[in-house]
Amino acid sequence: MSRQRLIKQIKEKNPQLNRSEIETIINIFCDNIRNAAKNGKKVELRNFGTFFIKTIKENFSARNPKTGELIYVPEKIKLRFKASKILKKIINE
Repeated sequence: MSRQRLIKQIKEKNPQLNRSEIETIINIFCDNIRNAAKNGKKVELRNFGTFFIKTIKENFSARNPKTGELIYVPEKIKLRFKASKILKKIINE
């Protein structure tokens, strides 16, 4: 779903809100998730899922598949999402 489609659906369900108010709400929501992730905190949305940070260890013995040459892969920090049991159940119905 695109951002514009999300705004349109929220507008249909809440006609009293104008487009700029909806965009502000979405921006605040996204900024809060971004800031929490940046600070290493997890964000839990009940009945939806959890966003959390996972550190991927560095790897000294990775290989370039094309040349077979050994390469160094530095440590990475990735944002992960784990769906809640309720969301998984809804998706798998």
